[in-house]
Amino acid sequence: MFSKSDASSAPQTGSLQGGASDGRATRLAQDLTITGNLKAAGTVEVLGKIDGDIEAGKLVIGTDGRVNGKVRAEIVDILGHLDGSVSCRSLTLRSTALAKAQVSYESLTIENGAQIEGKFKYAGAK
Repeated sequence: MFSKSDASSAPQTGSLQGGASDGRATRLAQDLTITGNLKAAGTVEVLGKIDGDIEAGKLVIGTDGRVNGKVRAEIVDILGHLDGSVSCRSLTLRSTALAKAQVSYESLTIENGAQIEGKFKYAGAK
């Protein structure tokens, strides 16, 4: 259900480099649904569904992942669904992303095919 994955193993949803300082990530499985808030210093990879707020060093929402809530992270990489708000330094919306969110960011990348709706605000370098 909850696991620490080794950075040397290939993730199902993309690169997890730049996460926790020890090179490990917390992966939340596809069959997992969590109602509540999560907080982690390193990388969190969501393959299931989270209804709640997430605070992490890096957040990866996998292609089958769904997050409903507020997200605060240095780096956010969305391949799946996000409904809520995001406050981050770097946001990447992959071609498979579906996001309905209010976003505050410093760096933004949107791949062709990503579906987005919401308000985006450049926070600038601090």
